[in-house]
Amino acid sequence: MTLPAPAPSPNTDTADFWAATDRSELQLQRCSDCDVVIWYPRAICPQCWGQNLVVFIASGRGTVYSWTRTMKGNGDYREAGPYFLAYVELEEGPRLMTNIVEGEPSIGQRVEVVFHDTGQGSALVRFRPISAS
Repeated sequence: MTLPAPAPSPNTDTADFWAATDRSELQLQRCSDCDVVIWYPRAICPQCWGQNLVVFIASGRGTVYSWTRTMKGNGDYREAGPYFLAYVELEEGPRLMTNIVEGEPSIGQRVEVVFHDTGQGSALVRFRPISAS
């Protein structure tokens, strides 16, 4: 089962993130004022409202925090079901919503990032079990 890979619509805050995905890089931000690691890309730290954000390349590893099996999606995912939607807690701290590919997930399972090309200069960030690599 191959999931669709619809292209995102980057904005000023997310354009660099999406460009990095085309290079198979998962970018995060760190606030230089309070040291919090930030997901999703933005201009201001949600913790301290600082604007001194530094971009870095994340490890691409994490654990499944929560997941669900989606039987029938909407839009581009209308014919994709069933598929797995999950929150992955990255080694760096933030949790992000994503798809788990290459097997059924379990809570606490170690996963790594994979990038699914959209064909338009970006890739979708998804995760697979580390044992599947």
